[in-house]
Amino acid sequence: MEPISRKYRERIMRMMALSRGQSHVEDHNVSQAGNAEVLPIIDGIVEENLLTGSGVRGLEHLDLLMKAAAAGEPCLLLVEHYSNFDLPVFHYLLRKAGREDIAAAIVAIAGIKLNETNPVVLAFTEAYTRLVIYPSRSLEIIKQKIKEPKELVAELMRSTAVNRAAMKALAQLKVSGKLVLVFPAGTRFRPWDPTTKRAVREIDSYVKGFSKMCLVTINGNILRLNPEGEMHEDLVCQDRVLYEVGPVTDCAEFRAWVKREHHHREDKKQAVADEIMLRLERMHEAVEKDRLTGT
Repeated sequence: MEPISRKYRERIMRMMALSRGQSHVEDHNVSQAGNAEVLPIIDGIVEENLLTGSGVRGLEHLDLLMKAAAAGEPCLLLVEHYSNFDLPVFHYLLRKAGREDIAAAIVAIAGIKLNETNPVVLAFTEAYTRLVIYPSRSLEIIKQKIKEPKELVAELMRSTAVNRAAMKALAQLKVSGKLVLVFPAGTRFRPWDPTTKRAVREIDSYVKGFSKMCLVTINGNILRLNPEGEMHEDLVCQDRVLYEVGPVTDCAEFRAWVKREHHHREDKKQAVADEIMLRLERMHEAVEKDRLTGT
């Protein structure tokens, strides 16, 4: 394995030259359309590292979700999160399967960190249509880092403005035939930190605000986290990657079921978030057996 910024340095330089460079996020630019000029370069990197047998299973469920979205129902994809290539590989495999319609319908909820951390990370991120938010995890980090009171207040005000604008944009997206993709954990899973696989409490608000949803698992990974490096130093490798799309689930019925089954829990919002991760983990374990045996 080799850091992606080193292995694909020349291609990344081309991507950065094509970048729109919207690194700083304010309330006026939370909705960011994908940069089609960058996409072919990323596709080439993905294609070189995906092994035979990679693909998306459960496309019939995505078809049903797309029909619901086309009818005006707010539709949600809740996806496991292991890598900054989770969306690029999913997007590539959908198009490879001839489902450009589904790929084009996906709008990812993306943390502000992907825009503002590093120009290399932004060059990859901006290839895909997304709605930028200021996550609670990022806000907690900022509160610890910024010691100057006036600077902290200004940043808190920016976070509020960004999230308010994002929620307004989301209200329009929900009824526009799009599939809104959210990573329930809010961060990539780090094997050395089990807490990173717990869904954030706020995910309940997404489920509450949507009509239908599908859970999506990811088995295999061509861009591994580098424990000793930054995001642009993640390690690229070859692997067989399988996405499994679960059945379409009614969001209101799911939340009602969780409340009945976990009536003893005081925090019902976290109970909903935890149940999502439990179901994703069960799906993931079942798919991994198939992936390792080549079925």
